[in-house]
Amino acid sequence: MSTSRLNIGFVATRLARTDGVSLEAAKWRDVLTGLGHECFCFAGDSDWPPERSYHVPEAHFQHPAISQLNSDLFGTTRRSEETSQVVQRLKAHLKSHLHAFVRRFGIDLLIAENALSLPMNVPLGLALTEFIAETNMPAIGHHHDFAWERTRYAINAAADYLRAAFPPALPCIRHVVISSYGASQLALRTSMGATLIPNVMDFDHPPAPPDDYAADLRASLGLTADEYLLLQPTRVVPRKRVERAIELARQLDVKCALVVSHAAGDEGYAYDAYVRNFANIMGVRLLYATARVDHARGTAPDGSKVYSLADLYQKADLVTYLSAIEGFGNAFLECVYYRRPMVVGGYDIFKTDIQPKGFRVVEVDEFVDPGAVEHARRLLQDRGLVNSMTEHNYALGRRYYSYTTLERHLAELTAQCCPG
Repeated sequence: MSTSRLNIGFVATRLARTDGVSLEAAKWRDVLTGLGHECFCFAGDSDWPPERSYHVPEAHFQHPAISQLNSDLFGTTRRSEETSQVVQRLKAHLKSHLHAFVRRFGIDLLIAENALSLPMNVPLGLALTEFIAETNMPAIGHHHDFAWERTRYAINAAADYLRAAFPPALPCIRHVVISSYGASQLALRTSMGATLIPNVMDFDHPPAPPDDYAADLRASLGLTADEYLLLQPTRVVPRKRVERAIELARQLDVKCALVVSHAAGDEGYAYDAYVRNFANIMGVRLLYATARVDHARGTAPDGSKVYSLADLYQKADLVTYLSAIEGFGNAFLECVYYRRPMVVGGYDIFKTDIQPKGFRVVEVDEFVDPGAVEHARRLLQDRGLVNSMTEHNYALGRRYYSYTTLERHLAELTAQCCPG
């Protein structure tokens, strides 16, 4: 099955840094480029090459106008006339820029990265839906998360917007989900079918071994030579249950520090303040790596080294991933790829899609139980046990979640969207 060369436009609120959606979109971009297509992006912020990017500030979910709209639309059941007018004005503004984006780069196919499933920017979702309906342009909705999976959207004054665009039922949009649970919920709630394409890592090309560049990473983060590095490879938002990781670190009763890889702020700072205070109460050293770690190596404004997320994974002694909810769990695959032992919360997608394949982890469900603590402690102290676990997991990752699998899926999908 073949498809002629396409100009493909990725649309998102943000395609930058180390959040899961941005990382997964970059993998799709790389695989599609390898298939001979040209890829461009439309977003409020991106780290894609400038010559392939179209930035509109109002597309970002943290733009002041969008943040205010989110406050006006969610957590309440009544919408003012003024709020509706703001939504319409921003929708029209964003739609005009979508037209300009498509003209500038000669776009043949759009890929919406969470922009048509999670209503972090309602005007963008509405603008994209209207644009596709009016132009009949082929589109793929790559859905990582849905509104019904987030309690903050349960009470809202935007039910009409959510039904219209999150996700939209249009014949020229093919919906892609990253888990079987997502597919079943989409069908149950909207009667729409979806293609299942899980998240992936490049398991056919293992990561390079640690080098001298990252030799001082632990020291730069403030760890001492005799401390274990427990890595929390997530943002600081409530569903990541960072407090569970803190509780685990306390019960391990070893000298360690819990290092958080990603920044707080996507959902406010109240939870971050709680986490910091809880760590202080529990007597656990909590360190934030955001000033020192990014997706790729580089240099900070003050001239100091910036390490990659890969560097941080390879320096971790144990990874804590105790989320309550995940669209798939990109950090899970990263742990497998970098051969790190992990403690995993029993979130739904892990139990339904990942665990049955035979991955070996320390699992924590409702609370941090003594058995899990002891298993985690043994992983810190027994290198042979770690090697056995991580090699087994890597082999499974290569079998089920490789770029080769993604390439096959995307070749079929693009040919279906743009035959000939």
